[in-house]
Amino acid sequence: MSRKFRAIRTGLFRSSVLHLNIVLHEPEIPQNTGNIARTCSATGASLHLIRPLGFSVDEKSVRRAGLDYWHLLDIHYYDDLDHFFLRNPGGLHIFATTKAEQTYDTPPYPSHESVFLIFGKESKGLPEELLVRHRENCVRIPMIGEARSLNLSNSVAIMAYEVMRQCGFDFLQKEGKLHRLSWD
Repeated sequence: MSRKFRAIRTGLFRSSVLHLNIVLHEPEIPQNTGNIARTCSATGASLHLIRPLGFSVDEKSVRRAGLDYWHLLDIHYYDDLDHFFLRNPGGLHIFATTKAEQTYDTPPYPSHESVFLIFGKESKGLPEELLVRHRENCVRIPMIGEARSLNLSNSVAIMAYEVMRQCGFDFLQKEGKLHRLSWD
């Protein structure tokens, strides 16, 4: 684990840079959660899982999707939504739903505090009463009217990278190195 990554994980930079959190309320499909765990590992985001889960995190399909990245994952478990909010009262809480009036790229994501992107279960989304209570922090990903929704892991990736983009991709490797191939 790199020194920079370890510093982010231990909170050394949290007062001055973004700390991204992905929250899944009652996820049902292990492969989605595994893919999301991989996205969290690759971006340095923390993963928060709110019970009940539709699977065991020891399931082969969850681990297979996260594969070699599982050791990089900062994961937290909660008994229910109340438990989650009790343990995470500060920061910006953003609720993903197809019912929101504003799109995911509308809110300015602060680079100096914790951002929690909260997603509901695959079959039903987030509870309606939660969305109504936090209407001003609800966002959606635009799509054609005939589409019901995007895959959960795709939605998480889209929104997570928008937050990171707005914050200048701080602490992510921004450039790669292409090696010259020899055809001889």
